[in-house]
Amino acid sequence: MKHAGPSTFARISLLLRELRARPQIEEKRPGVFYLKSRAFLHFHDDPSGIFADVLFTKDFVRVPVSSRSQQADLLEQIDGCLSEVESKPREKDRRASRRRGKSRPAKGRGPG
Repeated sequence: MKHAGPSTFARISLLLRELRARPQIEEKRPGVFYLKSRAFLHFHDDPSGIFADVLFTKDFVRVPVSSRSQQADLLEQIDGCLSEVESKPREKDRRASRRRGKSRPAKGRGPG
């Protein structure tokens, strides 16, 4: 299985256009997309078809994208993943909200 090239990209041009329309992911090189600072999606060409490797969890998952319906399924999965990422507070934000939630005595003020 080899990384996809220009002829493969021509065959999945509609999928690539849809991916490029999602502002959360950035195409760093042709057909290689990043989410924040991490590799998120790239394509492979194989005698049995075209595949996308997508980082849905901690590991890449290989998804077939040769047909238009497979591409639509992939876009649906990606949209779900992107929604989940956007709705999760960042670790830094979670720590800050925890600190704000705890009551602390005011500095330098005693009773009455």
